Amino acid sequence: MKHRGFTLLEVLVALAILALALMAALRAGSVAAQNEGEIRLRQLADWVALDRLEEYRARRVWLPVGSNSAEAVQGGMRLRLEEKISGTPNAQFRRIDIRVFNAEVNNANNAANAGALSNFTSFLVKPGG
Repeated sequence: MKHRGFTLLEVLVALAILALALMAALRAGSVAAQNEGEIRLRQLADWVALDRLEEYRARRVWLPVGSNSAEAVQGGMRLRLEEKISGTPNAQFRRIDIRVFNAEVNNANNAANAGALSNFTSFLVKPGG
């Protein structure tokens, strides 16, 4: 006697294998979407830090040694900047370290534990110096 087709057990095994493969593909897509959001946020933070640095250069500002903080909006995201201005062995230069954080993190404890999205270090030349 010839049997044509698949048994119920064979069909169930094939469906289980297919379901596992589809779940793995969906998980990979989910991880890719999460990574895209993180990359976008870091890119926006880079732009904010670079904009701030170029603003100082364009205005030819000689910044006093110390720390500053500010907020900026880029791409619909609120970002918090922390700047540390320090002297250098050459009196004609100032070192500026800019760190950018996500300002959307409301809890100060979470903000303290959250890493900077962007870190930039550069040097400013004394205008007319």
